[in-house]
Amino acid sequence: MDAAVLPWQMLLLCGLSLCVGWGIRGNFGHEYGAALPGALAAMALVLLSGREDWWRHVHYFALFGAIGWSFGGSMSYMMVVGYSHSPHPLTVFYGFANLFVIGFLWAALGGAGTALPAFLTHTQLSLFFVPIAAVFIGWSLQAVIIDWIFTPRRMQRHESPLYWFDTDWVAALVAIVSALIVALFRGGLDMGTTFVLYMGICWFGAFLLLVNVFRLRMTPPRGDNWAGCVGLVIGVLGYCWRYELGGVIFATLMTGFAGGVAFSLGQLLKLICIRTGLQTNWHSVMEQTQGFLFGLGFAVAFGFILTRAPLLEVSTSFPRWIEIFAVFCVLIALTYVNYRKAAGTWVDLVESLPERFFGVPVVGWFRRSRGWIGWFELFYIGIGIACVWLLSTHFREPLAFIPTSWLGKGQLLYLVLLWWMVIFNFERALVNFSPHRMVTEGTIILNAIICTVLVALGPQMITKQTGGLFSFNNWVLQTSIWGIVVLVGTTVIFGCMKHVLYGKTHAPGAGLHIRFGADANAPKERPQAGEPHP
Repeated sequence: MDAAVLPWQMLLLCGLSLCVGWGIRGNFGHEYGAALPGALAAMALVLLSGREDWWRHVHYFALFGAIGWSFGGSMSYMMVVGYSHSPHPLTVFYGFANLFVIGFLWAALGGAGTALPAFLTHTQLSLFFVPIAAVFIGWSLQAVIIDWIFTPRRMQRHESPLYWFDTDWVAALVAIVSALIVALFRGGLDMGTTFVLYMGICWFGAFLLLVNVFRLRMTPPRGDNWAGCVGLVIGVLGYCWRYELGGVIFATLMTGFAGGVAFSLGQLLKLICIRTGLQTNWHSVMEQTQGFLFGLGFAVAFGFILTRAPLLEVSTSFPRWIEIFAVFCVLIALTYVNYRKAAGTWVDLVESLPERFFGVPVVGWFRRSRGWIGWFELFYIGIGIACVWLLSTHFREPLAFIPTSWLGKGQLLYLVLLWWMVIFNFERALVNFSPHRMVTEGTIILNAIICTVLVALGPQMITKQTGGLFSFNNWVLQTSIWGIVVLVGTTVIFGCMKHVLYGKTHAPGAGLHIRFGADANAPKERPQAGEPHP
């Protein structure tokens, strides 16, 4: 299959899946929020790929897609958006250039994560799950220990002794240590632990070089995780080069450049809409538009590898715990770390809802400062136990409500996650609803209905595909060259269009941000103690 003749059902489902997930991501934020559209889009791609061997691995695509897309959630980008509204021309070009860079980094890591299960053999893929579990455990312990010792407050996080340009350096260090512990127990490094080490070490290398040596700060005083994400992309590319995973390199670059266009174009479309004078939640429109464009670029990029990725093994079974682990992470762990924020919103906005029932907090986050285990955790623990119990039983004796085909299993997983996301997102917004919320929640629900129809009927309309052997080496260089050309071209064109629309005046919809010149107002110093973090 050529990318030029991709099924419209696949393009639309990938676009709408990332659109729905991106709109919901904006309500929960950061890495956990960004993982939601990653899991959804990866499953959308697989289910409408026509690749039966990919259907067998749909829950692995979902997990790796969620992890890949999550990293971009660490980057701060609202000030970059503000720069594109600026009355200062150079600042506008700077804003659009960095929107492209952020979009590239975000989508490149998402594309890399999604592509890994498509190019790794059964044995190679199996090596990744113990390091992934170890890193997840390490990050969980990190959150508990830091909360116990420092009890950091989000708006005063710069007062913590662990504050270092507001980055996730502790998480990167914990990931490295976790991988080394796994390697110690395994008796050496393998493809799984090496991958984590490549990413962790390169995160530090890029952060130290770009921020601490060259003093390149994208949006001071906001965080500089963008530099760490540069390192993550370099780590992925270096790792794939070492293990001859040319297809993953191509997917990383192609998805990344498509994401750069999507992120900057979404902002330009928002500026055009604001110019009409109509009043609505244009920021939400921007986010959902960016998500839809991300999804289209994601589908097109994978269209090039759809029939060129190797045929995956379907007869060999993974260990039972790996099968359960992947589903548990996507359905239970991922939804919990996001929706506990919704419970906190209910407590803040519903006057009749106290912080504690019978001495137990509504939500405890498994943190000392919040009360450890609340009612929300108790119910989620019950859901988690039920999920593991049912899946374990299903392996011994198939349960009637779980489809027998892998396509059916994938459709069930997609639909459960989709509507779990949509319903919980609506419940979070309901306590503070307004007419403008219809732009967000109303559009999300409508798009979710379309996704439901597409994921149910789409596989029947698409011709079956198979894998093959192909060298992507020549494509990698061409993609890199054209991607840089597109970066320069979109920056110039979009910057000029802002000037055509608004001239040298500040565009409404964002604060006044000027990065360069005599009127520059970007802070250069660390926020002062006692003041909220900008």
